[in-house]
Amino acid sequence: MSVNRCVHVLSRLQRHINAQTARITAGSCRVGLRQHQAASMVCSREVSSNSSTPKPPDTSLFVPLSLSTEAPLEGSVGAELTQTLDKSELLKILNRFYKRKEMQKLAADQGLDARLFHQAFISFRKYVLEMPSLSADLHIILSDICCGAGHIDDIYPYFMRHAKQIFPMLDCMDDLRKISDLRVPANWYPEARAIQRKVIFHAGPTNSGKTYHAIQRYLAAKSGVYCGPLKLLAHEIFEKSNNAGVPCDLVTGEERTFVDVEGRAAEHVACTIEMCSVNTPYEVAVIDEIQMIRDPSRGWAWTRALLGLCADEIHVCGEPAAVDFIRELMYTTGEEVEVHTYQRLTPFSILNHAVESLDNLRPGDCIVCFSKNDIYSISRQIEAKGLECAVIYGSLPPGTKLSQAKKFNDPDDPCKILVATDAIGMGLNLSIKRIIFNTLVKPNVNEKGEKQMETISTSQALQIAGRAGRFSSKFKEGEVTTMHRDDLPVLKEILSHSVDPIETAGLHPTAEQIEMFAYHLPDATLSNLIDIFVSLSQVDGLYFVCNIDDFKFLADMIQHIPLNLRSRYVFCTAPINKKQSFVCTSFLKFARQFSRDEPLTFNWVCRHISWPLGAPKNIKDLVHLEAVHDVLDLYLWLSYRFMDMFPDTASIREIQRELDDIIQQGVRNITRLIRATDPNLTDPLQTESAHGQAGSEASSGSFLTRGRGQRGSGGMSQSSLASRLVRDGLLTPDLLKQLQREWSKEHRRQEDNHPGTLSADQHENSSKGKRKKKKK
Repeated sequence: MSVNRCVHVLSRLQRHINAQTARITAGSCRVGLRQHQAASMVCSREVSSNSSTPKPPDTSLFVPLSLSTEAPLEGSVGAELTQTLDKSELLKILNRFYKRKEMQKLAADQGLDARLFHQAFISFRKYVLEMPSLSADLHIILSDICCGAGHIDDIYPYFMRHAKQIFPMLDCMDDLRKISDLRVPANWYPEARAIQRKVIFHAGPTNSGKTYHAIQRYLAAKSGVYCGPLKLLAHEIFEKSNNAGVPCDLVTGEERTFVDVEGRAAEHVACTIEMCSVNTPYEVAVIDEIQMIRDPSRGWAWTRALLGLCADEIHVCGEPAAVDFIRELMYTTGEEVEVHTYQRLTPFSILNHAVESLDNLRPGDCIVCFSKNDIYSISRQIEAKGLECAVIYGSLPPGTKLSQAKKFNDPDDPCKILVATDAIGMGLNLSIKRIIFNTLVKPNVNEKGEKQMETISTSQALQIAGRAGRFSSKFKEGEVTTMHRDDLPVLKEILSHSVDPIETAGLHPTAEQIEMFAYHLPDATLSNLIDIFVSLSQVDGLYFVCNIDDFKFLADMIQHIPLNLRSRYVFCTAPINKKQSFVCTSFLKFARQFSRDEPLTFNWVCRHISWPLGAPKNIKDLVHLEAVHDVLDLYLWLSYRFMDMFPDTASIREIQRELDDIIQQGVRNITRLIRATDPNLTDPLQTESAHGQAGSEASSGSFLTRGRGQRGSGGMSQSSLASRLVRDGLLTPDLLKQLQREWSKEHRRQEDNHPGTLSADQHENSSKGKRKKKKK
């Protein structure tokens, strides 16, 4: 065959290949009319994320390393070949080098921005001036420049060599960016991508039966996994499955319960969502409360379960606001979503009047607060009126919550009132007739990890309000209202809005990704590794990186303790309440004992927590007992990750059950504990009523129950609000003093500007002063 013929055939073949490629590309983006809009959104997001240039790193996170000041092995060869360097002359030369714009530009091309260039120069100058002897090549170059035989720019290669030694990330920035590329998380789960999964979304409000239908399919399957947000929910499914004759295991962070006496795994498992296995094949998987995929702290667990579970059928339960987003997310994996919609089984109505007084409480009422201080106050006021009430809040052990729920639900028990936080929003079956919002303002943590007070969202309000009139309870219709008249129109407005659609899902760096980072940056701290990872990470429009402040808090706490990276990472993922100082101290002691390779025995733990413990005498004692329960939870959590080092699981679980009984006893007598803590506590609602009759709309007590400041005649919040803000950590005593000084200055300024407008008290005091002068 001639050369021309070969060229002709090859050109035709190339055109044929290009045409086929174009057809394949066009075909891959061609979808049905029903799916066209969502698919085009996915395509556009993928194109935009892949074509976007890498974001510049946050160089404020780059911590320079300290270099050794030992003399080089060759000794002072440079000085022997040339001459001893004049330090004062060297300082002038180095400062001239620093000021050269050309050098700064060259360094910027190598990743040294102005901040890093300055830090690198300070380190380089210190190295040159303080080292007893320099390497021969650098010494000769500096000597030539001092003698006029070299150019100042000749320092640049040695400066960059030093910069890369103290900032090792400069040499591996491309590798770090690849490791922290989070744009296609679906590819992290090859086992799930190897099968064609069917996704069924059960969408509906609370008390609509959506989870019930998913669980029925779960029970009928040969194998299945239930993934829930709470231990209580996992435990409920565990019991329901075994009662239905379907052997089911329970797996939570702190507990492993096997129904088989020999410890063989059952075909069904109920677990908290963080504990689900993405490697075990199942016929059916149920993911509950899918709307939590957007949670700033825990959203990554729902993303992992949705993308990674190896199940033929994935049953997703949650709010209708998540349907479009889940459908869009599943397009990226090539999986269709079948949607089943449910309506609420029992209606609930918003009342046209607020409760206003605890005298108007009825059996089946649940007062919802957003702080334990409000719970303590209101529960005491209720029992002072001769009524019994149950108390439920988030930091109570699960056993105590169930005990209080059972007490409230029992028709033969005189307890007919429940005082609770939003912890009742999921995980507990309660027989509630009327939900009463004590306040509509709740402390929240934003995406930056900052605490702030916010009005509850429509989703939160519906989740709580939906607990009224449950299908399985004796109340077939629910009612919702507020404690205070001014809050009722606000509640009606909140509930009139539709729930904001979910737009993003959470992601979290894995231990493997952090280990790869540490390989390139072996001298960086774990907290610094996480910071750099997040700053370099790239996500497309469907995802966000979850808040890592709690992880970093624990990483900084144990940074000084010698641990290998994997163990350090596991310790930092422990679910602890960092607000509890005793829990944090225990965490630190656990890590220190672990680092010494000394097992944490039952006797060691008992000495640490001062076991046995007595019944609480006041609220402070009760809070401490709750913290001790959390410490035992921490031990159990670590015992399933480091079995050899935390060996006494059974004994710890036994004393935890005893502690749960002690806490239950304390909660049953909570009003007595409150009286022992604060005997002078007044009834804020009565105080507010008394002030209202006197014509004042503000009362110091109302702040305790309302959780939001009001303004009195002076335009300033009462002192009880200030003390509460300090108590909740939203205001420090120093800031409070500063605000008081500013208020005093403003008050004086107003008096200077309007000297004739004195208040009645000021006028009376002024008159008294004049009368005293006349008597003299």
